[in-house]
Amino acid sequence: MRILSVVSAGALALALTSVGGSTGSMREQVFTSRYENVLGTSLDLKVSASSRLQAKRAEAAVLDEMNRESSILSSWSADSEFSRWARTHNQPITVSPTLLDVLGLYDQWRVRTNGALNASAGEVISVWKKAERARRLPSKEELHAASASAGEQQWTLDPVHHTATRTGNATLVLASFTKSYIMDHAVDAALREGIGSIVLNVGGDIVVRGALTEQVDVENPRDDAENAEPLAHVLLHDRAIATSGDYRRGFDVEGHHYSHIVDPRTGMPAQNIISSTVVAPRPSDAGALATAFSVLTPEESAKLAAKMPGVAYLLVTADGSQIKSDSWAALESPRKSPLSHFDLAPRAAASTLWDPTMELTINFDLAPIGGTTKRPFMAAWIEDADHFQVRTLAVWYHEDRWVTEMKAWFRSDRMRAMADGKEIFRSVSSATRPPGRYTLNWDGKDNEGKFVKNGKYTVFLEVVREHGTYQLMKQEMDMTGTPKVVTFPANTEVVSSSFDYHRLAK
Repeated sequence: MRILSVVSAGALALALTSVGGSTGSMREQVFTSRYENVLGTSLDLKVSASSRLQAKRAEAAVLDEMNRESSILSSWSADSEFSRWARTHNQPITVSPTLLDVLGLYDQWRVRTNGALNASAGEVISVWKKAERARRLPSKEELHAASASAGEQQWTLDPVHHTATRTGNATLVLASFTKSYIMDHAVDAALREGIGSIVLNVGGDIVVRGALTEQVDVENPRDDAENAEPLAHVLLHDRAIATSGDYRRGFDVEGHHYSHIVDPRTGMPAQNIISSTVVAPRPSDAGALATAFSVLTPEESAKLAAKMPGVAYLLVTADGSQIKSDSWAALESPRKSPLSHFDLAPRAAASTLWDPTMELTINFDLAPIGGTTKRPFMAAWIEDADHFQVRTLAVWYHEDRWVTEMKAWFRSDRMRAMADGKEIFRSVSSATRPPGRYTLNWDGKDNEGKFVKNGKYTVFLEVVREHGTYQLMKQEMDMTGTPKVVTFPANTEVVSSSFDYHRLAK
């Protein structure tokens, strides 16, 4: 869930008014919260509740359930129930209902996808990681051995006695739909607190439940900045959406990027589909299909989707073509610009306008405070030589009472007047992001969507943590066509940040 454009106290009040379709007797409001380091990524939560206290209880229920199931299913924690079980061999082990259920689902999906979705893909991933560290491609022999091991039966289940027996030796990873599976139960836990609606976004996979209908933007796999124009918009009600893609994670070997999504049958990373977005009634189905569709051919994906009611998908091929299911069109909503429209200074002459082949990128990594933490508030914007805020790239906050803490951005009556009522909330489905790592782009356009003139501009990045520290990174930059990168030393909230004025890749 992202908040873009310009925000004021008046606009924030509008954001917290009642939501249509409330199920409670009291007027419900929308409350948002944002966290880092949840299931190895970021979390955005929106709930409609009758009080702040009820919203906090729902938020706590979400986090508690996610922590509980992560302690069972995590492939990255050596102490999780799954990891402890995976270290056993040829011994029936009594396991929790949750672990038994997930292992059973993997068995079902392995059959449905003819082996394309398989927990033992971890064996292939291990080979690629080792090769990446050695700065070489895996050999044919390594890939053949890994795929052969992955194709073996890795476990047997006894639902009657609630046991699972580890029979294979391949490295196992519970990825693909496991995150969505956990989200499903976390949403149920929140709804038991009596809230009217919930939108839960964990690293780009989203669950929408209750009275709310949510507009979700689908991220462009070749332009994944936080404020980039989305590939598509869909309206979701009581649905889940998941996206898998070859960006953000993968293997970089010999100057080439390979997807982290691998075909366990061949040992090769997915190459033909660079982004798969799936909408389904059940979150685990959306997550599983998004991964499978990245590996399967479009024809195989279409046949599998046809067997599952309520499934819609959007695939992006390596050449940029889009493949949509027939059911996708019913979900799409009109494209909306993320820009607000203001009356600005007179336009510059065309000969002095911004060079459209240039772009500014703001990169920043939030400090890993330790464990699950609330995301700090952030504002990023551009000012001209007259200190006029020509473009606000992004503003993030949790509650309206905190937005004024970003005092460098929110400092003038003129800004309040221009911004009033024009903030935009965005829920974005994307490939899973690393926690705390964000990118914003400026294309040289103002808040009205028109190119500014060439010249000197000051770039600002303001980060404020609730009950924490205040950090402001700013730099005047000459943006007349000569590339330049400015880096900043680490501080309490941001471990690395840079302003990169560069030429767009051809």
